[in-house]
Amino acid sequence: MMARLWITDIRGRGQALFVILCLFTRSSVTGQARYSVAEEQGEGSFVGNIARDLGLDVVRLVSGKARIITKGSRQYVDLNRDKGTLVIKERIDREELCGKTTPCSFSFEVILENPIQLYRVTVEVIDINDNSPSFPKDEITLNIAESVASTTRFSLESAYDPDVGINDIQKYILKPVDHFKLEVQSQSDGGKFIEMVLQNPLDREKEETHTLVLIASDGGEPHRSGTVRIHITVLDANDNAPVCSQPVYKAEVKENSPEGTVVTTVSSNDADKGVNGDVTFSIAHVTREAKQLFEVNVKTGEIKVSGKLDFEKSKTYQLNVKASDHGGYSDTCKVIIQIIDENDNVPTIQMMSFSYSISEDSPPGTTIAVINVDDEDSDGNGIVKCSINADMPFKIESSLTGYYTIVTDNFLDRETIPEYNITITVSDQGSPPLTSRKHINVKVSDVNDNLPTFYQSEYIKTVPENNSPGFSVFTLSASDADWGQNARFSYFLEEKMINGAAVSSLVSVNSESGVIHAVRSFDYEQLKWFEFNVTARDAGSPPLSSVAIVRIVVQDQNDNPPQVLYPVQTGGSLVAEMVPRSVDVGYLVTKVVAVDVDSGQNAWLSYKLQKATDRALFEVGLQNGEIRTIRQVTDKDAVKQRLTVIVEDNGQPSLIVNVAVADSFPEVLSEFTDFTQDKEYNDNLTFYLVLALAVVSFLFITCLVVIISVKIYRWRQSRVMYHSNLPVIPYYPPRYSDTLGTGTLQHVYNYEVCRTTDSRKSDCKFGGAGSQNVLIMDPSSTGTMQRIQNEKSILDEPDSGIGKLFFIIVPLFMIFVLWTVRDFSGGIALILPSSQGRRHTVLNKQDYGPNFIRSEDFKIIGLLDSTGFVFSGLYTVGVAMTCVQWRLENLLVKKGV
Repeated sequence: MMARLWITDIRGRGQALFVILCLFTRSSVTGQARYSVAEEQGEGSFVGNIARDLGLDVVRLVSGKARIITKGSRQYVDLNRDKGTLVIKERIDREELCGKTTPCSFSFEVILENPIQLYRVTVEVIDINDNSPSFPKDEITLNIAESVASTTRFSLESAYDPDVGINDIQKYILKPVDHFKLEVQSQSDGGKFIEMVLQNPLDREKEETHTLVLIASDGGEPHRSGTVRIHITVLDANDNAPVCSQPVYKAEVKENSPEGTVVTTVSSNDADKGVNGDVTFSIAHVTREAKQLFEVNVKTGEIKVSGKLDFEKSKTYQLNVKASDHGGYSDTCKVIIQIIDENDNVPTIQMMSFSYSISEDSPPGTTIAVINVDDEDSDGNGIVKCSINADMPFKIESSLTGYYTIVTDNFLDRETIPEYNITITVSDQGSPPLTSRKHINVKVSDVNDNLPTFYQSEYIKTVPENNSPGFSVFTLSASDADWGQNARFSYFLEEKMINGAAVSSLVSVNSESGVIHAVRSFDYEQLKWFEFNVTARDAGSPPLSSVAIVRIVVQDQNDNPPQVLYPVQTGGSLVAEMVPRSVDVGYLVTKVVAVDVDSGQNAWLSYKLQKATDRALFEVGLQNGEIRTIRQVTDKDAVKQRLTVIVEDNGQPSLIVNVAVADSFPEVLSEFTDFTQDKEYNDNLTFYLVLALAVVSFLFITCLVVIISVKIYRWRQSRVMYHSNLPVIPYYPPRYSDTLGTGTLQHVYNYEVCRTTDSRKSDCKFGGAGSQNVLIMDPSSTGTMQRIQNEKSILDEPDSGIGKLFFIIVPLFMIFVLWTVRDFSGGIALILPSSQGRRHTVLNKQDYGPNFIRSEDFKIIGLLDSTGFVFSGLYTVGVAMTCVQWRLENLLVKKGV
C-alpha cells in the first residue's frame, strides 16, 4: 500500500488534494489510483501524475496506446500521454454531478495494450462555496390570532443551499425578536426544521401587523446568505389548533409508478366549528425535487405521485405536511416515503479492450477482451451474471467488481476452426430477469505450424527409354494446411550422384508446379532405374519442409536390332553352305545364331524362312534358327538354292536382319542379286497398282454417270412431246410443180404429216383423190430431201446403234484394262502367307526371275480383284437391260404400236 499527499493552490486558496494509490496484481487489472480535485476548475487544470503514481514509464503509455474509458457520455478528465498527467477536460459542477450526496466522486479506467493492463482511477470532487442559500419564497404571510398563547409554534419553510458540508446552511437568524424567537431542529435526513415560537402575546389593537426578517447563512468562505420577509397579520381569537392524526406517516411506492398514484393520506382534527374548523393541507419546507415528485390534496390530504420516481436517484423521501385552519393555527406531520426498486434497468456491456485477432499458438490464459458490466438496479436486481458460449475454447473470469476478462481456455488451431463468434450474455437476478447480449468475432491468425504434405511418401514412375529431352515424367502434388504466405511452398531437387552423374543432369523439377522433366534421353541398357528426393518447402518463418522419394524406372524399348553372330557376313557377301544330295530328311544344313541386347520380350528372337527357291526342300526352326531339309534331295532340284532367313524380335516395330544361306559352289555365288533391287521393285509395283486402281475407278464412274444422264434426258423429252397441246401445221415440201401447169397442188389433194419425238405416236393422213397430179421434185433439192430422209431415219429409230455400241464398248474396254493390270501384277508371284513358320506355296508364272511381292502388295491385288468383280457384275446387268429394251422397242415398231 502506498500513499502520497499533495498540497497545491487552487484559485488562490489552499486546498489539500489527497491521493491514494492502490497497486495490486489480480488477473489483467494492475492497480487503482484516487485523486481529489475542486469543482469549477478550468480546462487543462492539473489533476495528477498518473505515470509516476502507477509506476509507469511515459514510453509505456505511448506504446501501449493508453486511453481513458468512461461509463457515461461525459469525460471530465483527459490523459496527456506525452507527460503522463491527468488534466481537467470539462468543467466539473459538483452539484450537477452528485447533488447533496457526499462524498462526490466519479471513476474511470485507464487501459494499456500489448499487453493489456487495466487501472481504475477515482476522482473525488471537492465542494466549494459557489451557491448562496435561498428560500422557496421571497415573502411569507402568516395570520395569527391575537388570542394565541405564548410558546405557540409556527413552522417556517427552510432555505436550500446546493452546497454540502461547511458550505451548506449553518445557521438561521430571525430579526427582530420582540414577540417571536427562532428554534431550529435537525432532521434525520440532514435537513433543518424551523419554527417561530411566540414569546410575548399579540395585541391586534396595539399592532395589527408585524414584519420579520429570516436570514439563512452558510459556513463557507466567503460567507453567503439568503433572506425571506415574514408578514404577520394579527387576527381575532381562534381557540383550537388542528392536530394531525399521526406525527409520522410511513409509506412505500414502486419506482416508475404512474402519475396520480396515491401514496398515502394524512388527516387532522380541529375542535373548532365552522370556518375555524376547516383544515387545509400543504407540503412545507421540502426540497425542490420532492415538491416535483409529490403533491397533496388540500382538502383530503391524499399524497399522490406527480413525477417520475427513480430508485437509482433517491431511495427515500421525507415530506412535511402542514395542516392549517382559517384561524391561523397549524400542525405539521412527517411523511416518510420509501421507494421500492424494480428491475427496470437492463445490464449494460461495455468493451474496455478487445483483440480482433489472436495467434493460434497463443497459450491458454491469453487475454482477448476486457469488458465492463453494469446494472443500475440494486440488491438482487443489480446482481449480474456474465457468461459466454460453452462450446468454445474460451472462458470468462471476473477481475474487478463489474469487470470481466475473456481468456483462452485451451490451445487454438486455425486449420480446424479459423474464427469464433463469441456471444457475451449478461443477466441480472430480478424477476423477471433482464438480459443483454453482445457478439464479438475473433479471428485466429495463422502460424507456420503445418508441414507441406505430399499425397504419397514415395512415387514410382516408368519412363520409356530414348525419350526426348524435356519430356514431362509426371507431376508431384503436395498441400499445406496453413494459410497465406505460410501455405505457399516450392519444390526443390535434392542433389546426389547417380552412376557418377549429378541427379540434376538427369531430371529437373519445376519449383512452382512440381512437374518433373527429363533433362536428357535415358538408355535402359546403361541405367535401368534411379532414385532421388524432392523437397517441398513453404515460405513461412521459420520455413517447414517435407521430403518425397521419387523412383524413376526406365522402360526398355525395342531400339536394338538383332545381331547375327553366325554365319558371319563380311563385305556384304552371302554365306554358302554345301548340302550333299544324299542327305536324309532333317539334315542340318546350318544354324543361324543371333542375339539382341534389349531385354524382356524385345529380346525374344524368332527365325522365319522368308524366301526360298524351293520351299518344299528346306525349313528353319522358329526358336533355334536351325535350317534343315524336309525331304530328300532329288536330281530335279536345282543346284542353286537360295534361302532368305529373317531374324526378328518381338518388339514394336520389329527389326529385321537377312541371312542368306546357299549350298552352291563359290563360282555361282556371284549370280545372287542384291536384295535391295527386290525392295525397289516391290515399292514401284505398289505405286503402279494403286495408280491403276484409281484411274479405272474414275473412268468407270464417269461412264456410268454419262449413261444415266443421257437416259434421263431422253425420257424427259418423250414426256414433253407426248403431252404437248401445240396445233398441227401442214407441211408442204419446197420446189415442186403441178403437171397441169397450175404451179401448185390443188388443196383438195394433199397429205398431212404429224410427227413427234416418239415414232410410236406419229400420224399420217392422206386426203381423197381430186385429180391426178404428179409431184415432180426439183433436182436441185435432192440434197435437201436426203437430209430430211436422214433426219427421219434417225427419228424413226428407237435408239442410235452407234450410241448403244459406244456404251457397250467403253465399259468393256475399262474392265479389260482392269483385269489386265491385275493379271500382270498378280501373275508375277502370288504368295500365300502362313503363320508360325509353316510351309509356303509358291506359284510362278513363266520365268520372271526371282522377283516377289510383299504382303501389302497382295492386299492391293485382292482389292483389284474385288473391284474387277464388281465392275463386271454391274456391266453385265447394264448390257442385259439395254439389250432387252432395244429388243422390245423394235418389236413395238414392227407391230405399228
